[in-house]
Amino acid sequence: MHMLYNSENFAVMRFAGNTAAGQGFEIVDKTSRREIYLGGLLADHFQAGVEYLISQTDDEARIDDFLAGYTTLAHHPVVLH
Repeated sequence: MHMLYNSENFAVMRFAGNTAAGQGFEIVDKTSRREIYLGGLLADHFQAGVEYLISQTDDEARIDDFLAGYTTLAHHPVVLH
């Protein structure tokens, strides 16, 4: 696991592709305390979107807006063990 992004509102971790499914990303919405795991084609789409966004801006608000589009799919509450 490698943390790629950490803001007041979001955290994004990448999981290395050591399975047939390849790499995956976990996005944590700190405000709503929900997370989503993206794998397979959705992870590839997410990575392409992030790479394009970063090539255009480094504005934290725009990056957070991009991540918010994915966390609308998040249904898993963040649980600390």
